[in-house]
Amino acid sequence: MSHHHLYAIGNALVDTEYEVSDALLAAMGVSKRHMTLIDSAQRTELLSHVRGLHARRTGGGSAGNTVVALAQLGGQAFYSCRVADDELGSFYAQDLQRNGVATNLTHTAALAGQTGSCMVLVTPDAERSMCTFLGATSELDRQALHPQDIAKSKIYYMEGYLAASPTGLEAAVEGRRLAVQHGVQTALTLSDVSMINFCRSGLEAMIGDGLDYLFANEEEAQTWCGTTDESAILAQLQKLARTVCLTQGPRGSWVISAGQGVQVPAVPVQAVDTNGAGDMFAGAFLYGITHGMSPAQAAALGNRAAAEVVGQHGNRLTAERLQAILREFKL
Repeated sequence: MSHHHLYAIGNALVDTEYEVSDALLAAMGVSKRHMTLIDSAQRTELLSHVRGLHARRTGGGSAGNTVVALAQLGGQAFYSCRVADDELGSFYAQDLQRNGVATNLTHTAALAGQTGSCMVLVTPDAERSMCTFLGATSELDRQALHPQDIAKSKIYYMEGYLAASPTGLEAAVEGRRLAVQHGVQTALTLSDVSMINFCRSGLEAMIGDGLDYLFANEEEAQTWCGTTDESAILAQLQKLARTVCLTQGPRGSWVISAGQGVQVPAVPVQAVDTNGAGDMFAGAFLYGITHGMSPAQAAALGNRAAAEVVGQHGNRLTAERLQAILREFKL
C-alpha cells in the first residue's frame, strides 16, 4: 500500500517577490520571464536595485510548490531537498512542516553556508522573472534520498532545474531508478527554457526510456521540439511520456493520455502574477490523478487552481482556498 501520493526531489529556495517596472527590470539586466542563476555578488548587486520596495517572502522552489499544493489539497507528500543551517533554512523547513509535507530535512543535519533563495520580479503584465541563488541547494545529492519512502509512493516527481546541478541530477536519476525498480510511476517538469537550452542532456537523463507524466508550458515545449506547430509538438512529446500535460496560459491546457488528446479550457482570470502557476497546475493535477480523477478532470482542477494563483500576488494559496476549489470538483 502506498504511503505517499507524491515523492518529489528539487531545490529548496525561499522566494522574495518584488513588483517592478519593465524599466527597472531592464536596468537590472534581468532576462524577462525566465530563470537566471546568480552568485552571491550578483545577488547583492540586484538587491541594491530593489532596496525600499515592498517584499513578500514565501517558501518556494518549483517542486516544493508542487508538493505543498498537493498536501494542501489533502494528499500525502514527501520532499527531498537541502538547506543550510541559517534563518532561511529554518523558515523553509518549518514551512514544509506547517503544510504537512514530510521531508528528509527532519532527519538530516543542515549544512553551513546559505540557504538558496530566489528573487522573483513581477512586472505590470503579470510576468515573473527569477534570479536564483542556489546556495546550499547546489549541494543536493543522493544523501537526500529516502529509498524506503520512494518505494512507498505512487508517483516520483523530478524538478527539471536539477539538470543544472551535477550532484542534484545524479540524485534525481538515482531516485528515478529506485522508483522504476519498485513500480512507482515517474514524472518530470521541464521547468524552464534555460534548462532546455543549456542542460538538455540532464533532462534527457531524467526522462530515460520514458516517463509516466511530463509537464511543460508552451514555450518550453516549442523550444524542446524546435517548432511552433502544435500538432508536431504534441506528437513529439507523446514519445517521452504516457501522459503529457502542456499548459498554455489563458488558452488552458492539453492533456494527452493513452494516445487520446483533450484540450481543457482555462478559467478566465485577470492575471496579476504568474509566479507558481505551473507548479500549482502540477500539484493539483497529480492530486487529482492519485485520487481517482481522469487526466482531463485532473487537468481541469489544475487549470482552476493555477488561475487562482495567477489572480493574486505570490506563488502559494492557502489550504482553505485550495480545499474550497476542490469541493467544486466533487459531486
